[in-house]
Amino acid sequence: MDNGVECWAFSSGQYVQSTVANVEGYLKEREKKLPAKAPAPMASGYRPEIDITEELNPTDVAYYQSLVGVLWWIVELGRGDICMEVSMLASYMALPRQGHLEQELFYIFAYLKAKHNTEMVFDPSEPDILDESLFEKEEWGNTVYGECSKELPTDAPVSRGFGFKMRAYVDSDHAGDTTTRGSRTGFLVYLNSAPIYWMSKKQTSIETSSFGSEFIAMKQCCEYVRRGLRYKLRMMGIPCDFPTYIFGDDQSVLANTSRPHSGLKKKSSSIAYHYAREGVAKDEWRTTYINTHSNPADMFTKPLCGGEKRVTTSMILHHVYAEYTGQIIQNG
Repeated sequence: MDNGVECWAFSSGQYVQSTVANVEGYLKEREKKLPAKAPAPMASGYRPEIDITEELNPTDVAYYQSLVGVLWWIVELGRGDICMEVSMLASYMALPRQGHLEQELFYIFAYLKAKHNTEMVFDPSEPDILDESLFEKEEWGNTVYGECSKELPTDAPVSRGFGFKMRAYVDSDHAGDTTTRGSRTGFLVYLNSAPIYWMSKKQTSIETSSFGSEFIAMKQCCEYVRRGLRYKLRMMGIPCDFPTYIFGDDQSVLANTSRPHSGLKKKSSSIAYHYAREGVAKDEWRTTYINTHSNPADMFTKPLCGGEKRVTTSMILHHVYAEYTGQIIQNG
C-alpha cells in the first residue's frame, strides 16, 4: 500500500474473464457482440422498470436467470461495483424482457470485460477519522431507552487482541423506482480500512419523503452492525470497544438520530427512528454527515455515470498493476 503496509488482496479476475468469454461465445453463435464501450455497469438513461420490449421465450428466460446467478456470485467475490445493477435485474427473474437481457445484462458483462483487473484489498490500517468531534457523544441520561449501556452476549468468549474500528456509509435513493416510487437502501461497512460488507436492496414500504426513506436505510444499516457484525465479532473473541462510526448524507436524519432532545418528525418512520437512536444512546454507533459526492454508498442506490462510478469504485476496489502469466494488465 502507499502507506507501506503489506496486506492481503482478493481478485475475481479469472472468474470474471472466464464468464465473459462464455457470454461472448454465446453471442458469437448468434452473430452478436458485447457493446464496444461500457464505462459503467448500466447504460446511461436506461431504466429496467419501464422497459416494454418483448418478453423472453422460455429458453432465453433460463439463460437470463443463469446469468443473473453468475453475476450474483461475482458480487459475492468482491465486485461490489455491480451490486446495485444486479439487484435491479434480479427483480425481473420471473418475467424478463428482451431489453433486460440485451440492453442491460450484456452491458454489465461488457463493463466487466473492460474492468476485470480489480482487486479488493483488505488494508488492516486503522482509519483516520478526520475529526472525531463530529461524532461527539451526547449525554442521554434517563431517556425512554432506559439504561444506556451496550448489550453484551453473556456466553461470549474472553476477548483477545485490539479489535477494529468500524465505519459504515449509508444512503438511500428516495422514490428511485419510476413505476412504484419505491426507494432503495445501500450501505457499505469497513473493518479498519478493509471493506467487508455491502448491500443494495429495495425498501419494502413506499416512503413519501426523503426523510422516511433515509431513516429506513439507517435502520437497516444499524441492524446489520448490531446483529450481523458486532455480535459475530464478540462471539469470535474479538473486542468491540469502539462504537461504529456511521456516515450519511441526510442532515435531518442525522440530527434526529444523534440529539437526545430532537423530536420525531414522521410517525411512519417511528420504528426506524427509535432503533437508530437507541443504538446511539448505548454508544453502539455514532452518526455524522458526509457530502453525497464523497459517500461510497451512493453507488449502491442509483446508477452512476462513468466519472462518478470510477470515483466511488476506487473507494472499495483497486486496479491491478501486476504481471500475471507474462501479461501486463493495464489500468482499466
